[in-house]
Amino acid sequence: KPLKLRRDWVARHPTMASAAKKAKTDGEKQEEKEELAEKKDGTEGTTEEKEPGEPGPPPELEQDAAANKGAKVKEPVTFQQQDTTMNCVLSAFGSMIMPLTDGGLQFLLAGARASVGVKSGRYMFEVKVLEIMNPAEDAVARQRAPQPRNQLRVGFSVAGSSLFLGDSEDSVCFDMEGALTHNRKKEACSQKFGQGDVVAVLINRDSKSPNHNTISLFKNGVRACQPQALPESLKDKELFPAVTFKNLTFHYNFGPTPLRPLPFVCHMLKDILAKDSALAVPEKPKDGKHEVLFPVALPDEGTFDGLDFFLEGHRQHTELSDRAILAWAQNSGLTQTKQAKTSNDKPEMGFGIPMMDDGSVRRVLNAVAPIQQRSYVVMEVKANLLKDDRKEALAKWGAAGFKRTAAVMMGEPPAPLKKRILELALRAKQEASDTEFKAKKAEEKRKKLLEKRQKQLEKERKKAAKAAKKKQEALRKRLEEEK
Repeated sequence: KPLKLRRDWVARHPTMASAAKKAKTDGEKQEEKEELAEKKDGTEGTTEEKEPGEPGPPPELEQDAAANKGAKVKEPVTFQQQDTTMNCVLSAFGSMIMPLTDGGLQFLLAGARASVGVKSGRYMFEVKVLEIMNPAEDAVARQRAPQPRNQLRVGFSVAGSSLFLGDSEDSVCFDMEGALTHNRKKEACSQKFGQGDVVAVLINRDSKSPNHNTISLFKNGVRACQPQALPESLKDKELFPAVTFKNLTFHYNFGPTPLRPLPFVCHMLKDILAKDSALAVPEKPKDGKHEVLFPVALPDEGTFDGLDFFLEGHRQHTELSDRAILAWAQNSGLTQTKQAKTSNDKPEMGFGIPMMDDGSVRRVLNAVAPIQQRSYVVMEVKANLLKDDRKEALAKWGAAGFKRTAAVMMGEPPAPLKKRILELALRAKQEASDTEFKAKKAEEKRKKLLEKRQKQLEKERKKAAKAAKKKQEALRKRLEEEK
């Protein structure tokens, strides 16, 4: 047993203190050995059962791709100016895209679509977030601005469709929050990603693969989600790489070498075979000059219907108007705070954000438009009708080398336009009829519910009156009996 010594005596005799400490340590070691021996004797001959662990991730079904044999696409795989929104800035080198953020543009989404798509085979492209922007804004704007402030969606879309991924049936995408979005419906399915991450989007349209008609996301070379089936509306269509973003800068990589290799060999978009590809290269102007068109028309004479009809057949033209800015803002998640005045020519924004409501966006776009190589339609009904305003607008585009055309929209419209306007009128009439029918049905339902409620109240009133009468009779009989 360890020695028991008085503390004051041990303090005056350090040699004895060391011996006591050693004896105490030896005793503790002996006790530990005895305890271990007892545990061993008690558990000898028994087997501890282990609980089964959680199942691991499904096995990777993607295999290494064989070397591509055959003719490859000759056109460069890139983002063309005509297939981007006006707030996109394409770098001259480094394969980077950044947004304009001045004058309220920080509240608007930006979008871009590549010039080469996939109709068969298995291919991928990469995106790396380089910079997260936080533009200065006032307290009111911070409260009204849609969240999140920084966004990035990566995926595929159909040529000629909206540049805002996930907003229609013609696109599908992954976002930074880990959701898969199609036709405005979100479903959480993947890991989140952010600044510094390299994400690869893989599309598998190989009919021999078990992952046929799927889309997958990889984060820094590691699978971030299981293969997600392409929506039915996209399975038979040619799909082009696309991005939608806000307040960030990113680097895109179409190959041929990935920034972060995947667990298996996969060809990038620059190695796509001609038979697997689809091209959406915009037509170049015949005389080398892009066109800026100034429609001259009377108000409320089918002016904007004619513009919509023109844009459907001339997708290389971009509309410059307050109507287009309003639609852009609504597609970016902004909502009007009040019942704004409706007007196609000069609609009221009414978003409650000063930079959106004071025309700052229009001024920035008017300054940027002449330096971007694309064709435009400047839709200002009042300004295009007035000679001085029209002359001033034409002068802004002269030095930029655009072909300037003032198109007078008067007289008998062409037959296709008349047909379209009749269809629109019929559709509007049908919608009004449907609205009236629904309102009538709702009123009938309300009346039936009111009648039912009144009958129920009348029934309850009669029941209460009957009960009161019965109670009075009982009280009267009791009084008579007491007499």
